[in-house]
Amino acid sequence: MRFILNIIWLVLCGWWMALLYVIAGVVMCILIITIPFGIQAFKLAGFMIWPFGRTVVRRADAGAGSLLGNIVWIILVGWELAIGHIIAAILLAITIIGIPLALGNLKLVPISLAPFGRTVVPTAQAAAAGGPAF
Repeated sequence: MRFILNIIWLVLCGWWMALLYVIAGVVMCILIITIPFGIQAFKLAGFMIWPFGRTVVRRADAGAGSLLGNIVWIILVGWELAIGHIIAAILLAITIIGIPLALGNLKLVPISLAPFGRTVVPTAQAAAAGGPAF
């Protein structure tokens, strides 16, 4: 089932959402000081292509640096990416087959706004660890 959902996701919205993250990553890598933001955008682009079967969990070692990084991220690209997810969710919710994908897009809004201090792990690993999932 995950494979089918991932294929439908990829065709309907995954490729262009991943493209938005790649563009954000390239823009962030132009300046040396924002390269960590670019790397984070590239990691999230991979997650946007194939999200089902993986989840986002909070990292235990996240601290003030993650908070500062998230503030800068929101100012630079976070709000644009969140709007992209909301627009995709609205467009996907028009069709019956797109409703689960629309809900998936809405679940990705928090990670698009604040990606630092979180990591992407397989769903089984998150369930085994018992950690809070996003």
